[in-house]
Amino acid sequence: MKLAHRLTQLGTENAFEVLNEVNRLKTAGRDIISFAIGEPDFDTPEHIKQAGITAIQDNFTHYSPSAGILPLREAIAGYIAKTRSLCVNHDEVVVTPGGKPIIYYVLHALVDPGDEVIYPNPGFPIYESVIRFTGGIPVPVPILEEKDFSIDTAELEKLITPKTKLIILNSPHNPTGGMLTAKDLAHIADLARRHDLWVLSDEIYSRITYGGTFGSISSLPGMQERTIILDGFSKTYAMTGWRLGYGVMNKELAVHIARLITNCESCTNTFVQLGGLEALTGPQDFVNSMVDEFKARRDLIAAGLNSIPGFSCKIPNGAFYVFPNVTEACRRLGLPDSKALQQHLLYNANVAVLPRSAFGKRNSGETQEYLRFSYATSCDSIAEGLERIEKAMRLS
Repeated sequence: MKLAHRLTQLGTENAFEVLNEVNRLKTAGRDIISFAIGEPDFDTPEHIKQAGITAIQDNFTHYSPSAGILPLREAIAGYIAKTRSLCVNHDEVVVTPGGKPIIYYVLHALVDPGDEVIYPNPGFPIYESVIRFTGGIPVPVPILEEKDFSIDTAELEKLITPKTKLIILNSPHNPTGGMLTAKDLAHIADLARRHDLWVLSDEIYSRITYGGTFGSISSLPGMQERTIILDGFSKTYAMTGWRLGYGVMNKELAVHIARLITNCESCTNTFVQLGGLEALTGPQDFVNSMVDEFKARRDLIAAGLNSIPGFSCKIPNGAFYVFPNVTEACRRLGLPDSKALQQHLLYNANVAVLPRSAFGKRNSGETQEYLRFSYATSCDSIAEGLERIEKAMRLS
């Protein structure tokens, strides 16, 4: 089969590959506890589901404008204005079927072949995948454990060249749960202004924080016009399967992103958008309760991992992931890397996690090994999973 060469540049998201393997093992009768997939285990709140059902019954089942229905865009503009202290208009909002299309469309709109894009590493693997797919050159900037899993801004500054077009940020961060500090954001904003760079700020976990203060680089002087905010409904409102996200950007760029949508999927599902409108404008108690539960789970899993010989786990301030250092665990088991440890835990402890390699290749000079645990699962499952890991380490 003769395929286009560009497909050789397209990567994947390893979490779904591990999910497929977990499902295969479960079908074969294995009792697997999974910390692999980054998806809230809560049901979508009833009032949001009912809004979607009512929208279908009221025949909101036809096309919408490519950029999204006006009431939702106005609600998003108001929400972003309130939470980021910005002046935002509906014509700066583009609604998409999930958050990933914003990554895909923004990179296609801004990056020419040969342009360099700086992105966090370890990080969400779709960043590097789409950068390569556009013909851009991915330039990883290290996310460092010694900086509480924030960007090494000094290294970032060194990576900027005349070919740099865009910086991608993600805070709170997948896979580490780290957050950019106000000082880090100020330094990055200064670099973006000085070198006339775009910033794609992935803020999909902005509502899931535990004491750390979320800040958007778009709120800093001179940054709103050069920043694209990526946010959505999947994580905050447990709406992963609804596929609803959005980007907030200057209105000139928004026109081009909407045109890309017209050429691809025409528009986002109309009744899903009305569910999103209810999510933003309806009661927010669910979000607060979910975050409180995530905090309890974070404390449980971090303490448990830190009690297992060979594991060292920082306590993150956001998202629903921990990223323990397992270098010593690998050494104790005679395993070469975290991928081997991930396989060991899956097949010998019936526990599914993701290895460091699922989030990009090692940075230059990187020597430590890590695993990602998603604690978007019950406290009982976390306790059982920790017990299985401790036993697998003790018996090996």
